[in-house]
Formats: sequence, C-alpha cells, structure tokens
Amino acid sequence: MSTIDVPRREVAIGIFYVIKDRKKQNIEEYLLGGRSMSAYPVAFSLSVGFMSAVLVLGTPSEVYRFGTMYSWTLLGYVLMTIVVAEIYIPTFYNMQLSSVYEYLEKRFNRLIRIEGTLLYLLQTVLYVGIVIYAPALALNAVTGFDLWGAILSTAAVCILYSTLGGLKAVIWTDAFQAIIMLIGFISIIIRGSVVMGGFENIWRACEEGGRIEFLKFDTDPRIRHTVWSITFGSGFLFMALYGVNQGQVQRFLSCKSVHEAKKAIFLNLIGLELLTGFALLCGTIVYAYYQYCDPLSYGVVERPDQLLPYLVLDIFQNYPGMPGLFIACVYSGSLSTVSTAITAMASVTVEDFLKPVFNWSDKTYTWISRGMIVFYGGICILFAYLASTLGQVLQAAISVLGLVGGPLLGLYTLGVLFPFVNSLGAFFGANAGLAAAIWVFIGSRNYPPSPEFLDQLSYSTENCPGFENATTLSPLATTSTVTETTSYTPPEANLYALSYQLYTVFGFCWTVVVGVLASLLTCGWRDRKTVDPRLIYPFFDHWIFKCLPESFRKCMTCGVNRRSLDEKNSADFNLEDPVMLKKGERTKL
Repeated sequence: MSTIDVPRREVAIGIFYVIKDRKKQNIEEYLLGGRSMSAYPVAFSLSVGFMSAVLVLGTPSEVYRFGTMYSWTLLGYVLMTIVVAEIYIPTFYNMQLSSVYEYLEKRFNRLIRIEGTLLYLLQTVLYVGIVIYAPALALNAVTGFDLWGAILSTAAVCILYSTLGGLKAVIWTDAFQAIIMLIGFISIIIRGSVVMGGFENIWRACEEGGRIEFLKFDTDPRIRHTVWSITFGSGFLFMALYGVNQGQVQRFLSCKSVHEAKKAIFLNLIGLELLTGFALLCGTIVYAYYQYCDPLSYGVVERPDQLLPYLVLDIFQNYPGMPGLFIACVYSGSLSTVSTAITAMASVTVEDFLKPVFNWSDKTYTWISRGMIVFYGGICILFAYLASTLGQVLQAAISVLGLVGGPLLGLYTLGVLFPFVNSLGAFFGANAGLAAAIWVFIGSRNYPPSPEFLDQLSYSTENCPGFENATTLSPLATTSTVTETTSYTPPEANLYALSYQLYTVFGFCWTVVVGVLASLLTCGWRDRKTVDPRLIYPFFDHWIFKCLPESFRKCMTCGVNRRSLDEKNSADFNLEDPVMLKKGERTKL
C-alpha cells in the first residue's frame, strides 16, 4: 500500500460528503452529522479519535523499556466506560447540546463556560502538537522522510477533508483508519511470531528479560507504574476524554438516539481494548527481537518511539509494500487524532464564543466553522515544535491530557453530582485543580523522580557488532532520572515525583474537594433546591440503590425536586429553543 493512498482516501471521503450533503448543509449537519449517525462508525471513530498515533508508537516502546504493567490500562477502560455510559452520556445527550460547554453555562454561569472552553482549547492544541510531531520524527529518523514535510502534509490533509465534509467525513474517515491500524498491528504480530519461531518464544524472551510483570500492588504514588496508578490513572483519563471532552462528546451527540450513543461507547471499548492489546503485543515482539542488541544503546535509533518503525523495516525487508502498510497505520493514527481535534475546536469556538454574541445565519456559521478548522490546523502545526521538549510520546501525551483533563472532569462532576455546588465553588475548584496539576508538572521537570521510582529495565548489547558483551541502560532511558548531585532538593520534591499516570486523578481531586468546600463556605447549600433537576444526574435513583430506604435516598439528593421528564414538562427545559424529548429516542434521567 502506498503511503499516499491513505491521504487520498481521506480527501475523497471529504469531497464525497460535501457533494452528498450540499443541499442540506447547515451548522448542525456540518458539526454534528445531522444527529443521524449510527453507533458503528461512531464507535470506530471514538476508538482512534484520541490515543491512536500515541498508541501506535508509544505503547510498544513502553513495553520494551518498562515491561507489561501498562496492560492494566485495559481494566481502567472497562470500569470507566460504565461510568461514562450511565452518567455523562444521558445527561449531555438529553440536553441536545452542540457544545458540551453549554452545560456549564446552564448549570453555573457564562464565566465558567468560557473558562471550560479555554481550558479545552489549550489542552487540545498542546496534545495535537505531540500527535503531529511524534510520528513525523520517528518516520524521519528511520525512513529518511523530511520531518517538517511530514508534519505539514499530515496537517494539510486533515484540514482539507475536515473542512470539506464536516463531522460525517471525519467519522467515516476515522472508521477507515481504524481498520488500517488493525491490519497493521495484526501484520506485525503474525510476521514477528513467524520470525521468532512462535509467540511462545517471544513470551519466554520477555520473561527472561524481566518484561513480564503484572502484580505490582505497591501503594506508593511515586512509583511510575503500579496496578493502582495505571488502573485509576487510565480510568480517570478515559472519563476525562470520553465523558466531558468536546472531541468525543461531539460524536455521541451525532448519534440518532441516546441508545445508539451508549451502544457506541461500549463498541468503542471493544475497539480500544483490541488496539491497545495489539500494541502491547507488538511491544513484546520488539523486545524479543532486539533482546541481545538494543537499538537505542547501539545508536541506530535516537528515540524510543522509533523502535517499532525500525522493527518493521527489519522483519519486512523482503516484503515490498509492508513497510508502507505500517506507515499508513501510523499516519492513520495521526490523521484521525488531528481531524477529531480541529473539528471539535471549531465547534466550541462557534457555539461558545460566536453564537451567544452574533445572530448570523446557519450558512454563515458553517463557513466560519470551515475557517476555524483551517485556523486551528495552522496553530497545531506551530505547537508541534514544542513537542520535542516533552520526552517519550506516551508519557508526554498522558501528562498533557491529564493536566487539564483532571480539572475539567472535576468541574463537570461538581455540576452533575453535587446539587449544592454553586458558581463560586466551581470557579475556585477548577482553578485550584489546574494550578495544583501544573505546579506538580513543572516541579517534575525541575526535580525529576529518582531512578528507584522509574523501574527502568536493563538492555543487552552483547550481539551488537562492535560492542563488547555488556548489559547496559539506554542513555535515553535516563533522561528523566535524577543525576547524582549535591544541590538542594526541597521537601516537596516527593510530591513532584508523583507518577504521571496520576496527574488526572490529582487535578480531579483538588477540583472536587476545593469546589465542595468553597460552595459550602459561600452558602451554596441554600440554593440546592433551585437547581434544575435535569442538570443533575439522579445518582441515588439508580436501580442499584433501590434497596435503600426512600427517605435516605431523598436525603442524599440534597433536596433537589426530581420532576418527571415526560412530554408534558420537557419543553420547560431549553438552552435557546424548546426541545421536546421524544419517547423511545431519549432516555429519562
């Protein structure tokens, strides 16, 4: 498969939808697919929409360097999928939002909505910079592709098909890209197993090299990977991405019913588990193949994220076209992520900044949305330059997403689950969570964690030509360790050593705790009965709690009057126009 074939297909899909829907193109059709999408293409799009490029390059190198503990992320995805499907999707879908940040204005005030939108834009621009830069860097070093040529071409193709076809083009393109990624992973696993004489040999080599480890239950939050840090860290990151992030919520809102939206998130779980599982298996193959000649120490690659592309060139050197298939796999990941992000940023810009101020026509907003896609695509290219300073792809991506994702998740959780939290509590909580997360992140850059917390594994160079028999650590593996020095280390350095997996949890907890306390101190309890019950998830009305006394469950709702959501009073709830909730298409809260 030619490396040009994939971008051509993306553009073709965009052109197809701009022609197909030219007569009914309005802002809802353009940004939400006319709210008519089925669960299957949306599920594919969700699976590859955020972690795809990072997944393809970052996860295998993670296994190669630190072992299989990262596989506990699969459990975190399962647990939090249930939470997202039961709490966040019904709440947002039944409100018929175009931007998830509309909820913040209805629940609190416009200031909180603007703050939430700005935080999202900052998070997304930084993350997309990593997504564009990382695969381009890896492919440049291994295949000789021009670095900035790869960056510019990736962004240009995404901008073109996203601008032409809107959300429908993005979703169907993502579905195609998910299939390409699966084929790429499966090809590597099959060929790698054949080269190594069977997967049992791969597993044995990983066991001998100390890469197989699953049962590290240490409770020290400074240790890079434990069962607890990965399960809860990946779970909360999943909630931040799939529960309250515009890029993913926009896809749920494009479904034709809340049932289809829930179905999409569970189908997405299957796809995400498969993609992550295959990436983990590819990591074991990389280690088994280079068990006795580490490419990093030998100097044939410069960064850990280049390991999988280098393996592909080795094992498929006699199979013309297969390296091209892998390159298509990597670029499918990058294209899907960038298109998801710039479409979502265009959507929130129109819905949160322009519509409340200007009374323009749908056609005008559609053209403005196209312009915003081009604008944000250009901004992301500029921020790709900053990605080179953030280290390994997977860790950098999770850190950036967690810094803002944790406080944003906490902000929405305050609104959805705590009726007595007021706008002051939300404001102080979100800012406290963001400040705490950024403080720890900056501190970790100035005072990196000591080697005892990193669980760095050893590499061998005994079969490398020109090397004497030795077991060594890759020089790149120690870039985040603390060198021996007599300089002063402050007591708070222990906090700075917090595992990067827990940044989302850390920011979330600060936001919720400070938000609850600030609301209680500012008499938020007095206003709890005036909150529209449709903005609050009826947690204790769930069938799980039906066994509890009704008086206790009523007390736990903080006095919020739970009105029924039948057609008689559903028109009372609107953001701009009355929205009738049709039976059989909208689930009741």
